[in-house]
Amino acid sequence: MKQAASLLSRLPHLTIRQKVVAGVIIPVLIFTVVGVVSFNYLIRLEGTLTLMEAADDLSNTILEVRRYEKNYLLYGHAEDFDESQRYINQARATLSAMALAARDTHARRTIARLTPVLDTYQAKSRSLRLTVSDSAAAQDREDLRQAGKDMVDLSLDLKNTERERTLLLVANLKRQLLISGVFIACSGIVLALLLARKILRALGTITKATSEIGQGNFKTLEVPRANDETRRVLEAFNRMTRELERRQDQLIQEKKLSSLGVLTSGIAHQLNNPLNNISTSCQILIEEHKECDPAFSDRMLGNIQQEVLRARDIVKGLLEFSRAKDFSLKPVSLEDVVAKAFRLVSSQIPAGITLTHSITAGLVLELDAARMQEVFINLLLNAAQAIDEIPGAITVSAETDVDSGTAVIVVEDTGTGIPEDALGKVFDPFYTTKEVGKGTGLGLSIVFGIIEKHNGSISAEKTDGKGARFVIRLPLSHAGNIA
Repeated sequence: MKQAASLLSRLPHLTIRQKVVAGVIIPVLIFTVVGVVSFNYLIRLEGTLTLMEAADDLSNTILEVRRYEKNYLLYGHAEDFDESQRYINQARATLSAMALAARDTHARRTIARLTPVLDTYQAKSRSLRLTVSDSAAAQDREDLRQAGKDMVDLSLDLKNTERERTLLLVANLKRQLLISGVFIACSGIVLALLLARKILRALGTITKATSEIGQGNFKTLEVPRANDETRRVLEAFNRMTRELERRQDQLIQEKKLSSLGVLTSGIAHQLNNPLNNISTSCQILIEEHKECDPAFSDRMLGNIQQEVLRARDIVKGLLEFSRAKDFSLKPVSLEDVVAKAFRLVSSQIPAGITLTHSITAGLVLELDAARMQEVFINLLLNAAQAIDEIPGAITVSAETDVDSGTAVIVVEDTGTGIPEDALGKVFDPFYTTKEVGKGTGLGLSIVFGIIEKHNGSISAEKTDGKGARFVIRLPLSHAGNIA
C-alpha cells in the first residue's frame, strides 16, 4: 500500500475528477484486454474441440473399417468388403477436413502420416481381393493388418493429442481468468483505497476543523501541494475560517458596545459622585482661599486629587473594556481582572445583591485581560438578571487544581437557576432562556468562544439549592500559578 502510494505520488498531480475517470477507464481497459484474450482462447478452444470431435469420429470410423476387415477375412462376404471400402472413403473425407482445420504442428504431422497409411490400407485391401495365390494372399493379409494397426495407432494418437491440447487450453484459460480477476480486484481495491484515502482524509480534516470552529477555535488547515479539488476546498474552507474569525471578533466588539450601553448609565452615576466631591472642594477653596488654613487647604486639594484619580480609573476601565484589541495572552492577575469587572458592573447590580469574590492570592494566569473581563461581565450581568428575590448574592471563587494543571473558577448565584433540559444548550448561539426581547442568546456563546481560545473549558451546572453555577477551567501558566 505504501509502495503504491509512493508510486502514485511520483505521477503527475491529477484532480479528483481525473483520478475518478482514470479509476473507471483503467479497469475498463483491463477488462477489455482480458476479454479479447479470453475470446481468443475461446476461439482456439472451439477449433480444438471441433478437431477433437473429428479425431474421435475418425478413430471410430477406422475401428469400423477394422471390424469389417476382420469379417471379410473370416467369412469372405463381399458386402463386408464394400462396407470396409465405404468407411475408408469416409475416413479419408474426415481426414481431409481435419487437415484444413488443424492449427497445431503435431496434429498436422500426424494427419500427414495418417493419409499415406490410409491409402496403403485401401490399396492392400483391394489387392487382397484380387489375389489368387495363397502365399501372396498371406503376405497381403499381413500388410493389411499392419496398415490397419498403424491407422488405429495414429488415429488414437491424434485424438489423444487434441484432447490434451483442449485440456491445456481450458487450464490456461482458467489460469488466465483467475490471474486477471485477482489483478483486476487488487488494482481496483488499491485505486479505490488510494482515492478514498485522499478524499476521506481531506473530509476528516474538514470535519475535525468544523468541530473545532463550533467550539470557537478558528484554526486554518494545511493546504496540500496537489492542485486538485481537495486543495481548492481546503483553501475555500480557510477563507471561510478567517472570515468567521473576523466576524466573531466583530460580534465580540458589538457585544461589548451593547454591554457599554447597559453600563453607561451606571458609569454616569459613578462619575457623578467624584465630580460632586471635586466641585464641593473647589467651592470651599474659592470661598476660603484668603483665610483658609494651609493644612485644611492641603486636605481639600488632596481630596480633589483623589476624586480625579477615582474618576480617571472609572473612565480608564470603561475605555479598556470598549477598545478592540488583537487576541494576546499575557501573565495577568486573575484577581485584578475580576475586580475590574466588579467595578464596571457594580452600578448595574440592584440593591440587595452582593458581589463577593474569593480568589487564591497571587493567582496569575496566561490571559487576554480584556476578553476575560468580557467573560466575567457577561456572567455577572446574567446572574444579576436571574435573581428575582432580594436579598441575593453572586460569588466568584478560584483555586488551583494541581493534579489537572488547571485553575478552577466558579461563578455562582442565588437566582432562578437553569432548567435541566437547557444545561447542554445554554452556550449555543442565539439560545436564551430569557423572555422575548430581553436577550439575544449571544452572551454565553461568546463566553464559550473566549474560554476555548484560552484553551480552557466552561460548563453550566445546577446548584444543590437555588441558582446556577458556571465552572471555568483554565490552564495554569508554565512559569507558575502563584505570583
